[in-house]
Amino acid sequence: MKSHKSFKEKNQLPFELISDAEKVLHEAYDVLKEKNMYGKKVMGTERSTFIIDEEGVILKEFRGVKSKGHVADVLEFLKQQ
Repeated sequence: MKSHKSFKEKNQLPFELISDAEKVLHEAYDVLKEKNMYGKKVMGTERSTFIIDEEGVILKEFRGVKSKGHVADVLEFLKQQ
């Protein structure tokens, strides 16, 4: 959570970031996927972003994202809301 706090402060984010060490949310959001790492199959997190409103309703899912260009996609969606 220390890295989350630093990231939030550095980028002046007005919302909380979460951590899910117990993998409860990973399972609920179906983001725990089999991946290949150096030729070995491992379970890992599929990089995803979920836009959730104040009532807990998912407004938008971005799944399997690449970091390049993703921020622009998220900001574009948020501008439309």
